[in-house]
Amino acid sequence: MKKLMLFVFFCSLFFIKEANCQTSEIHAIEQTIKLYFEGMIERDRSKLDSAFDPAARLIGYRGEQFTITPYEEWASGTAKGSPRNPAEYDNHIMSIEIKGYTALAKTELFWPGIYYFDYLTLIKIEGQWKIIHKTWYEEKTNSNL
Repeated sequence: MKKLMLFVFFCSLFFIKEANCQTSEIHAIEQTIKLYFEGMIERDRSKLDSAFDPAARLIGYRGEQFTITPYEEWASGTAKGSPRNPAEYDNHIMSIEIKGYTALAKTELFWPGIYYFDYLTLIKIEGQWKIIHKTWYEEKTNSNL
């Protein structure tokens, strides 16, 4: 009976450690995605650069037009202009799944006249989570019809 209790005790320590590691990785991924959200709203190139790997690609449709955009092109355009009013934007992380040094996050971004649904692939590079791929779907709201 003592051996069984010791076994259960050590197994629970292992699972607690694993859960704590998972929690800290989720937090780090959330911070990366937060930089992405803030970078777009504030038009802050340094925040975008902190969130994305320079080799990232952004893939989706603009209306009926299929687009593949290199990160540099997207970030340069996104960072132009005055900061947006944060009160008009509502961005959420819906889910995060982690396997080793890879992660997949689903986000919803509610912007004036349009909803964006992003699927972000992240990789842990030199201890930092970076977005390496973004696939999005956009849906116009009734106010934009």
